[in-house]
Amino acid sequence: MTILSRRAFTMGSALVLASATSATPSRAQAQPKIKVGSLTLPVFAPIIVNIMKARGFDTKNGFEADVTVYPGFAAYYAGLATGEVDTLIGGPTYFQKLRLEGVPLQIIATGATLADLVIISKDPAIKSLADLKGKQLAADMGSGQFQILSIIAKSQNIDMAKDMTLVTANFAVARAQLAAARVDAAMIIEPIATMMIKEDPSLKIIFNANDEWKKLTGFPGWELVYAMREDAIKKAPKAPEMFLAALQDVTAFLKSDPDGADKIAVETVKLPPGILKEAVLAKRWDFDAQPAWGGERKGIWDTFERAVAAGFHPKLPDQAIIYAP
Repeated sequence: MTILSRRAFTMGSALVLASATSATPSRAQAQPKIKVGSLTLPVFAPIIVNIMKARGFDTKNGFEADVTVYPGFAAYYAGLATGEVDTLIGGPTYFQKLRLEGVPLQIIATGATLADLVIISKDPAIKSLADLKGKQLAADMGSGQFQILSIIAKSQNIDMAKDMTLVTANFAVARAQLAAARVDAAMIIEPIATMMIKEDPSLKIIFNANDEWKKLTGFPGWELVYAMREDAIKKAPKAPEMFLAALQDVTAFLKSDPDGADKIAVETVKLPPGILKEAVLAKRWDFDAQPAWGGERKGIWDTFERAVAAGFHPKLPDQAIIYAP
């Protein structure tokens, strides 16, 4: 009786193991991979995809996010242009440029509002963009954020090139320039802005791009949106909807559990504890994934038109730049 039981147990265990071995690859094969571009910098791209992976929002929505990390923006966007990755978050006007150059991409979702694009100054006499006339501003003049700033400034009869002295600096260098008092103000994004203000409470935000963009256009301003390559969409036609669903799970998580999001940012991109949470609660680090083909399409297209009117791009992209199911 004992021998039979052991045989039965052994056979049963073997069947279970065989079943498990055959089931594991089956489940893995059922989950298509979406290649996602990310960055080593503590900005939106890595924080969003790290939350997605840590919380399992990719597999929950039917795919596996296969992340490739880049050390800088040039390599990051090149990864999308060459097809090394299928999707990433970036500036809408930068995607406009890539589409005009023949990169087969489509914008699938919104991402970050313009709320995290700010100008910071220590001078109490500087309270607005107009007060920067005759002053020095450190800014990344090659960025999509600078294009947005220039469009807003022009609407206020401010010529960025003539009315102030511009000092070329990426966001990290702009931070250092202001800290060393070598400039009067700096164009900064989150979470760098929150870190700077915590280090030096005398620093003040004198300009928030989201507020000014709404006054100018009547639309929410999108600093960053998600684009996906057309060949990736042809290969997996439901990829945009699945990826959007995972992004919307990230949006809900950030709003419901900023402490949990902060913990993931600390563990993955090494942000100091509390920085992401503070930026989220201040509504400057504002991530909101919405379908690009829905109500947000008009605002995204309006941004393209303003970029052309400002001379940043020679013409509008074709309508297919914005994905539609």
